[in-house]
Amino acid sequence: MRFIRRLFCTAVLGLVAASSHADDHITVLTSWYAQAEHGGFYQALATGLYKKAGLDVTIKMGGPQVNGMQLLVGGQADFILGYDFQVLSSVEAGIPVETVAASFQFDPQGMLTHDDVKSLGDLKGKTILVAGSGRTSWWPWLKEKYGYTDAQTRPYTFNLQPFFVDRNVAMQAYPSSEPFQAERANVKTHFFLFADDGYPPYNTTIVGMRKTIDAKPDVVARFVKASMEGWKSYLSNPEPGNALIKKDNPEMTDAQLAFGVAQIKSLKLVTGGDAATLGIGAMTDARWKKTYDYMVSAKLLKASTDYKSAYTLKVVQNAKVMP
Repeated sequence: MRFIRRLFCTAVLGLVAASSHADDHITVLTSWYAQAEHGGFYQALATGLYKKAGLDVTIKMGGPQVNGMQLLVGGQADFILGYDFQVLSSVEAGIPVETVAASFQFDPQGMLTHDDVKSLGDLKGKTILVAGSGRTSWWPWLKEKYGYTDAQTRPYTFNLQPFFVDRNVAMQAYPSSEPFQAERANVKTHFFLFADDGYPPYNTTIVGMRKTIDAKPDVVARFVKASMEGWKSYLSNPEPGNALIKKDNPEMTDAQLAFGVAQIKSLKLVTGGDAATLGIGAMTDARWKKTYDYMVSAKLLKASTDYKSAYTLKVVQNAKVMP
């Protein structure tokens, strides 16, 4: 009996020890179907970087019918991959969300043109295809900067045929998507990143509820650091992350993933800007102020919005994952 009691106590103590060292669980919701733009997070999962940081991470795919902010507020995700405009608008509405890191130093949004166009300022007289979301984000900026008019625009329906058949058409584009489709169709194009002409927001940011960030600072810090290490690893050898991306999104091809990674590298979305000197994921007060100023001037945000509550620098400043 003494032996049995001793065995029982040992087993109980073992269970207690195991539970006390259980990994902290985090659910992160992406902004779209799994793709190269989410590669750092999938890489951190695939290569064990999250596990090494004491984290049990679940990645859920977003999509056209998924409202990430709503799911975040409802507690269905601990973090979402967000966007500055979305976060600032939520803060204006009184939703206590906060950005803790920016995977992309620049918004990947840009313009795809035929090869006769030499710059973003060379679109006068062109028809510009703009999606509904573009009219409340980058279009007011582009229109004001170069003196374009709403009369030039037509709706972008995510069908490239109007662009392919008319050299007078330019269209909004993501570097890993529309340019890839144009290349496959043997159409010669140019892609112009809006950020190169001063468009200010970050992209693929890590966004959480302020109560989560305040209550679990150590967990948040470990998640941010491991995610940024995931981006560094992904840009070096994306194969592990890509395997998980294709598992979540079977329609994603090796060719498109390779094209996306090449674009992320050439545009220095992860390693450029302040990330080059402050570390991957870096953000600054100055950049957030520029985004706030633009949104206010474009009447996309009330001037009374406390934009500084939309982000915190302290988490990513301590991560220090250099490119």
